[in-house]
Amino acid sequence: MLRDVTLRDGLQLTGKPLPTERKVEITRALLGMGVPELEIGSMARPDLVPPMADTMALVAALEPEELQRCWVWVATPRQVARAAEAGVRNFQYCLSVSDAHNEANIGRTAEASVAAMPEAIRLAREAGGSIQLCLATAFTCPFSGPTDPDRVLAIANDPRTDGAADIVLADTLGQAHPAQVAALVEAVATRTPRRRILFHGHDTWGMGVANSLAALAAGATMVDGSLGGLGGCPFAPGASGNTSSEDLLFATRPEWFTPPTLAALVEITEELLSELGEPNRSRTAEGARSEAKAFEWVVTTTG
Repeated sequence: MLRDVTLRDGLQLTGKPLPTERKVEITRALLGMGVPELEIGSMARPDLVPPMADTMALVAALEPEELQRCWVWVATPRQVARAAEAGVRNFQYCLSVSDAHNEANIGRTAEASVAAMPEAIRLAREAGGSIQLCLATAFTCPFSGPTDPDRVLAIANDPRTDGAADIVLADTLGQAHPAQVAALVEAVATRTPRRRILFHGHDTWGMGVANSLAALAAGATMVDGSLGGLGGCPFAPGASGNTSSEDLLFATRPEWFTPPTLAALVEITEELLSELGEPNRSRTAEGARSEAKAFEWVVTTTG
């Protein structure tokens, strides 16, 4: 249900790099506690997104069975090929529905990204991997405003994107509202090729959890979140942090998520954000540190 994207979308706006060994520790801690999938890095140009410069070093440090549950962001067939050679098997091929944002983010039109996707799919399959179609600015664009849902459906139905195992609908700016999210997820579920639907939300306007729950109710099977709500897109003015992983887990309560798991997660988050000098935006983490000791989810300190 949850894909944690701390190590990619969470870190890409931070000014302080996180050492590769810390990324390995966090990856293994999250996988070990039961988080189903992670997004661990990006093939974006290191000069443009410096926190992602060590993605291939992180991939090299992980075991193949760990990488089976990890995704890496790519935007071109060449990036798929390089990532596959390093051992990546799950590729998130991202393009923006909006031409203006795709040009700012990737340096080409949306049509050019769609045209290149068949080659990306071929390379992913040759590597024995899986590829997602990730549609950024699926709801609004910082440069051109609201996104026409029909444009989203057109890309999802384009035969050149057929072959993607999943489709990710990204509320890149966090400006969507629950009814809007539900309508687009339902439209994609009923009017495009059958595949797993993921929702990637941001909490800019305080709708992150509500939008994620609306997406799940409408047919999405997985939602993205990051520890403490860390993150945002460096090429999308107005985008703030992701929806908090802690808040999403507290709202949805998967079987593996227990009070001790939350306590461990809160500790990981607090240590990470302290290292980075970033604020903790998770309301669940705040609640877990409250004085309501009779509530089993409150984290008690000893010593």
